[in-house]
Amino acid sequence: MEGKKEIAAAAEKEKKEKKETDPEFFSCFLQPSNADSDPNYIGIRRLLLYKKAQSGIDRRKDWKCNGRAYVAYRNYIRRPRNWETLVIPSQPSTPGHSGRWAGTPSPLSLLFEVESWTSSRDLRGGNPALSHRTSFSSSISEADRPLHFVEPAYSFVGMHCIFDNCKASVTVLKFGHMRSDLLAYGASDGSLTVCTVSQPPSVLQQLRGHSKDVTDFDFSSNNQYIASSSMDKTVRVWDVTKGHCIRVIYGVSSQLCIRFHPVNNNFLSVGNGNKEITVINFSTGRFINKALFENEITAMDNDHTGQLIFCGDAQGCIYTVNMNSRTGALSRMHRNRSSSKRKSPITTVQYRTFSLLARGPVLLVCTQDGSMSFFSVALEIQGYLTLRCSLKLAPRVHSIHASFCPLLSLEKGEFIVSGSEDSNVYFYDLTKPKHTCVNKLQGHGSPVIGVAWNHGENFLASSDSEGTVIVWKRAKTS
Repeated sequence: MEGKKEIAAAAEKEKKEKKETDPEFFSCFLQPSNADSDPNYIGIRRLLLYKKAQSGIDRRKDWKCNGRAYVAYRNYIRRPRNWETLVIPSQPSTPGHSGRWAGTPSPLSLLFEVESWTSSRDLRGGNPALSHRTSFSSSISEADRPLHFVEPAYSFVGMHCIFDNCKASVTVLKFGHMRSDLLAYGASDGSLTVCTVSQPPSVLQQLRGHSKDVTDFDFSSNNQYIASSSMDKTVRVWDVTKGHCIRVIYGVSSQLCIRFHPVNNNFLSVGNGNKEITVINFSTGRFINKALFENEITAMDNDHTGQLIFCGDAQGCIYTVNMNSRTGALSRMHRNRSSSKRKSPITTVQYRTFSLLARGPVLLVCTQDGSMSFFSVALEIQGYLTLRCSLKLAPRVHSIHASFCPLLSLEKGEFIVSGSEDSNVYFYDLTKPKHTCVNKLQGHGSPVIGVAWNHGENFLASSDSEGTVIVWKRAKTS
């Protein structure tokens, strides 16, 4: 009997509290008390107040449905007023955790909570032709798992898979055009390997034909063909599905870089050691046009329209070249120098259509002496380049490549990833010269030469001078 009375009293109390906080009652209580007020104004005010209170209740209910999301929302509304301008200190990665960065929490990283995984770094063993292993595992329960605050975009849960079938230095690697699972890499022994990183990871084709180093290659827009350049003075065109070389184009000097035209895939642009860029007809293999320069063309990239080619030479100069998408005609437009004070060969030229820093298209240029330059591109002035920021690293013995990192909606910086001579993969923010290193991945046993993101930007591939290719898996952030 007493139990029923207590239940009834609790229900009455809850009903009373609900009545006191009822949105309708609240909106009526706040309406003007003047009897001469406009009735339309009173009605609209009541409606707006009621909707506002109700939407707030629904929003809080939505957040409460997910404990982690609610905590993130709570941290967000408690953030400092100047959280966007606070300097986030650079933290080293924890050794033995495959590059997962778990340092002191910064004001920005408090907004993101990422699950922590334990990762293993077993690189060798197993099948010598191919070793692909999932290298992260959970060893503690969800409730007991400690919370780590990490850089929201560039933390990794470990190695997704490893390819060690190549015994020579892997000089260049790329994911397929608009593909997240198709990966190819070329080596100094002249071989090209095409593989898939989807489960289970496996080698699809071994393309052999070059007698010397593969210097560069590019996928066609439908990923059916690969065009490769080599130190053996040839350009080869491969059918990816069949694994056959369907065309060999002979030159008079080393072929150093190559790109398919992004709009007209019937054109191939090739930079060579004869100080020129040649345009080749993909269907016939014939040379269409060429443009002469002062030095060897070592790296190149196209803009998204295909009307501009950005190329770098062996003395650190960057050229903007106009290309006719219909005829393949070339004409030089502008000439710039990288931020390097020395005349060092350019190893990377990469174009991106948008940057948060430049609010427009940008160009990344890296030289062998360790200089990285970040240019804004003025398309309305035929690709005129303006240096926005630069970074000076230690000089390199190898021709190490770099790449833009995925865009971040909440980050105000320009992030790039690069290999290094000390066998690590580094992430840099070019806008922070004092705290430029954001993160690093440890796992390679020799200098890291190539890096590449897949289309979905959830996998990062890196290659080293011993022929090992590691595919890293990015952490999922809440």
